[in-house]
Amino acid sequence: MKRCILLAKNGQGNVAPNPMVGSVIVYNNKIIGEGYHQNFGDSHAEVNAINSVKNKDLLKKATLYVNLEPCSHYGKTPPCTDLILKHKIPNVVIGCVDEFAKVAGRGVLKLRNSDVNVTLGVLEKESKELNRRFFTFHNKKRPYIILKWAQTLDGFIDIKRTTKNIAEPMWITNEIARSLVHKWRTEEAAIMIGTNTAEKDNPNLNVRNVNGNNPLRIVLDRNMRLPVSLHVFNQQIPTIIFTQENVPDKKNLEYVKINFEGHVIEQILSFLYKKNILSVIIEGGEKLINSFMKQFLWDEARIFIGDKLFYNGVKAPDIMGVLTNNSKIEESKLLIFRNK
Repeated sequence: MKRCILLAKNGQGNVAPNPMVGSVIVYNNKIIGEGYHQNFGDSHAEVNAINSVKNKDLLKKATLYVNLEPCSHYGKTPPCTDLILKHKIPNVVIGCVDEFAKVAGRGVLKLRNSDVNVTLGVLEKESKELNRRFFTFHNKKRPYIILKWAQTLDGFIDIKRTTKNIAEPMWITNEIARSLVHKWRTEEAAIMIGTNTAEKDNPNLNVRNVNGNNPLRIVLDRNMRLPVSLHVFNQQIPTIIFTQENVPDKKNLEYVKINFEGHVIEQILSFLYKKNILSVIIEGGEKLINSFMKQFLWDEARIFIGDKLFYNGVKAPDIMGVLTNNSKIEESKLLIFRNK
């Protein structure tokens, strides 16, 4: 099962909104086949594992391991349970149940009703942790939310801005930390900033320091006051702009009108849920991050603490969560929290 989870991670950033799944087939205590879900819409892990077995006759005496319950419904691909039954695999070991409504125990039931010996819950905690984005999306009907910011030793995320430095990034961390952030971006479906961050930092919100897919860019611009010369409007990457104005869409620029007098965050998350956006990393400023924190609409927070002092400026948000990681990246520190 550890091997299944390791294989599954290879699909991160490529399979969403599907879950990450790996599968291993064992005969006579030896691995004879393995595979993972590689790209959204392509063959599932169990299919790739079965196809990798050279001698298909061995499948009738083998055990298939998979970190997530095999599907039993027709989606973009046929049910994996049907393929398991077709090859008469007698034993299936599953990490955790798939909580997606169209599966939700039906795969296990179908296998057991066909006299397959099913073992459930092997490394269940680790299997659920791997696909925490997927489970959050289906259980809470919203994307998995990751808050990310960098702060100084004295607790500031930005200096006091003037007209001279209004559109310049103020780096707090080192190059290694920034490369790690780019890796994180490849792992999430979308990245979001507010109006002030777009104006002050003029970020690209893309992936430059590592190989991987660019996330969907999301920008808040209530009154359409941001200049079109900013990087986020360069039309090179699909971008959503939430606004209260009526603005026609352009290539790679989708303008979504919402009510800024109402529940803004809920409106945004509802829209993203309907678009099948599995996860969002929030790289906005103090105002946007606090909006999510005050409503407890976040799942994970990743905080860099650089070795700089600003003495004055924009205070960092006060995090209330469970610390799960405390590590050093050269002179910077990385703290990771989970929402209680």
